[in-house]
Amino acid sequence: MVEDRVTDGRRIAELLASELDGREDGALEALAVVNADRDVEPTEDGALAYEVERRDADDEDGELLGGVYVHPDRIHVELREDVEDVAQAAREAGLRTRPKAVRPPRVLVFVESGAEVKRFANAFEHI
Repeated sequence: MVEDRVTDGRRIAELLASELDGREDGALEALAVVNADRDVEPTEDGALAYEVERRDADDEDGELLGGVYVHPDRIHVELREDVEDVAQAAREAGLRTRPKAVRPPRVLVFVESGAEVKRFANAFEHI
């Protein structure tokens, strides 16, 4: 049996968008994919594909949580909210993280395969 491993950055970003926008349980229910660039081309540094917003119950006011950046072989998510909690949850899920030394602080979480999308979505519930 051959196992396919999704390692195309653009496809990983699509899978994550579906997971974040489509789940209607727990903390993910309030998340929405916004400002999507459907024609984004992956770059070595990462090109912004879309942003993730947390919306209130009436879907009117949203809080921007971070952006999803596409590389040729992976994505990274730059998070602006609850940085320490998300970084810890991502590390516990086996995902690679890196702090970004800016004010206010941010964290980068790398999603390197389609299989890691679910683990990231579960870690994202800690926001």
